Amino acid sequence: MQLDLPKGNRFALRSATLPSALSPERASPAKGGLCSADLIISAGRIEAVLEAGTAPLEIEGLDLEDRMVWPCFVDMHTHIDKGHIWERQPNPTGDFDGALTAVRADTKANWHAKDVETRMDFSLRCAYAHGTNLLRTHIDSLAPQHRISFEVFSDMRARWNDRIKLQAVALFPIDAMDDDAYFTDLVQVVAEHGALLGGVTYPMPDLDTRLDRLFMAASDKGLDVDLHVDETQDAGVLTLAQIAEAKQRTGFEGSVTVGHCCSLARQDEETAAVTIESVRQAGLSVVSLPMCNMYLQDRHTGRTPRSRGITLLHEFMAAGVPVAVASDNTRDPFYAYGDLDMVEVFREAVRIAHLDHPLDDAAGLVTRIPAGILQEPGFGRIAEGHAADLVLFNARTWSEFLSRPQADRIVMRNGMGIDRRLPDYRELDPLMRG
Repeated sequence: MQLDLPKGNRFALRSATLPSALSPERASPAKGGLCSADLIISAGRIEAVLEAGTAPLEIEGLDLEDRMVWPCFVDMHTHIDKGHIWERQPNPTGDFDGALTAVRADTKANWHAKDVETRMDFSLRCAYAHGTNLLRTHIDSLAPQHRISFEVFSDMRARWNDRIKLQAVALFPIDAMDDDAYFTDLVQVVAEHGALLGGVTYPMPDLDTRLDRLFMAASDKGLDVDLHVDETQDAGVLTLAQIAEAKQRTGFEGSVTVGHCCSLARQDEETAAVTIESVRQAGLSVVSLPMCNMYLQDRHTGRTPRSRGITLLHEFMAAGVPVAVASDNTRDPFYAYGDLDMVEVFREAVRIAHLDHPLDDAAGLVTRIPAGILQEPGFGRIAEGHAADLVLFNARTWSEFLSRPQADRIVMRNGMGIDRRLPDYRELDPLMRG
């Protein structure tokens, strides 16, 4: 897309098409989830959202000719600590067990501070170029890696503060809590680095006791919680219901996010409905990772997958549960592909989960809704007073937007276009050689 953005301190973007769900100040009646507007940008912020064609002519401006304008994206579930290790540690089976084995081997062999730092920075440069400005990452946190990776993360958070706002979650198997010294140290590290307490839940006889301990530890330190939940096609696994019950049982007042929840789609209708209502009553938020789940779930050699591996997004949304979609893993044993491009995530999520017909509210799943879940209401919307962190597309309609990868998009930060050149994979070659 060849557009010359205005260079002045105050200018207008005329005849823009906005996803109406992302602009509280709708400049025209919404039609098919889209509305028309003129945006006035001043000193790097959105001064006004006006009806299309009404921005004062004396203001320098650019006619977008109905091109779409979105706020920058929110990617609320990633793993930038393990991203881009595929070339040195692939997953030969492409399934979940193969991914676990491969990552454990690579962690032990290679995850020193400089390795993690280099790959994190590469990942963030990709996300930034694609238009993300708020990102949460899970950090593999078995000892001693928790002390290595959280130090790197904190440095990266400070280094990237003016480009991408970062949050981190400690990721560990919930049975690791049996080591009291380790768990106490982990909670302390998480608190020191202003992060969240996470974990991976799976069936075990004393899971309720462990969940109570997890929530009480988080409460004592004032931490929020973000869990990996039921990432399996086994219908006999449904820890999601126990998490909802534990939050209410313990009176935990922090935010709780649950990711994946794949096995919920394998339940009968009554069990699914009861579980979703428990999630709603407990005030949990849900994030689905459709690309990674489709890659790992229901994979069997020589057999076509029968299940999409995604959770019940439509049913959660109908119940009023906050729902988002996100990137998850990138070029590692859990997902061999991806580039932290939320346009790709959105396009694939719409197709995989039938989030269209209508598309009126779908754009919120990668912008406004995850920003709310992450408790950052200043992100993910086009609103007066917000930073002019915008993404301009050549597409004018949903069909145009979803039919191409929008590789020619323009990313604006504080009202100025950024350099969108992506980092070269060759930069990682020294790490891949060990």
